[in-house]
Amino acid sequence: MGKDAKYSELGRFLRARRADLTPADAGLPADGGHRRVPGLRREEVAQLASISVQYYTRVEQGRLHASVPVLVTLAEVLHLDDDQRTYLLELAGREAPRRRRPKAQEVRPQTRRLLDALDAPAIILGRRMDILAWNPLAAALLTDFSQLTDKQRNYARLVFSDSELRQRYMNWETAAPDCVAFLRMEAARHPDDPQLSELVGELSNKDPHFRQWWAAHNVAAQTTGVKNIRHPLVGELTLDWETLACATDPYQQVVVWTAAPHSTSHEGLAFLASWVHASAGPEASAHGPTTDVTTPTRSAHRAKPPS
Repeated sequence: MGKDAKYSELGRFLRARRADLTPADAGLPADGGHRRVPGLRREEVAQLASISVQYYTRVEQGRLHASVPVLVTLAEVLHLDDDQRTYLLELAGREAPRRRRPKAQEVRPQTRRLLDALDAPAIILGRRMDILAWNPLAAALLTDFSQLTDKQRNYARLVFSDSELRQRYMNWETAAPDCVAFLRMEAARHPDDPQLSELVGELSNKDPHFRQWWAAHNVAAQTTGVKNIRHPLVGELTLDWETLACATDPYQQVVVWTAAPHSTSHEGLAFLASWVHASAGPEASAHGPTTDVTTPTRSAHRAKPPS
């Protein structure tokens, strides 16, 4: 996405955000009449930001590069959260342009050993939500990543394209929009990443939900949440997930799923872990595309655990 495209995207983002706000949300009196546009008018945003209507109109049309103070004020007027404000500034070009194709990410052996040591499902996500590494329990919980191609091994692609994984998420309608919002942040950070553009185009063509949520221009960089999973072997699980940043690569994150102690979900995870250990043997370890380690296959997920 070049400079002109980013300014156009900035304008679309501003229009989407002001459409989300009512006069009451912004502290304005209701006019009592029929409004031709949803949300706030341009005139109202300009008034609240103490700028001229012409100035704001040119920003929203992608014809003017607004200053940082104006952008910060607009973020306050439109009630943007921290992630949305970061996205707005990045679209405005307030970071050094990234014109080179991002280098392929590699997971450090030390980080792989961290996955080995965890008694919880864990994966390492890279740019574009690529799945760079995982441990056997994560494969048993979600899908056998080792059986996927490099291109398929992307969390957002799996959430929208893998029918089995989609069925496992009991709260898919919540988990899937989060993926889209995260990819929106990625698009601002890496505007010239051809693989990200290809991913967004592919999912937009294949899934109407993705198209709808991408057009909403929501952004997020969530670091914690809850996933409800219906697993064919251990039943329903309510799992908390956390993301841990890798100190050596800010665009790698360790995602870990855990369950509350003494809960049914905790017992289910423990049962799944015992089944994985018995099935995979002592050689099982955290791995990625280059490691030849056998993890339970999808058909094995439905098999009875060893006695």
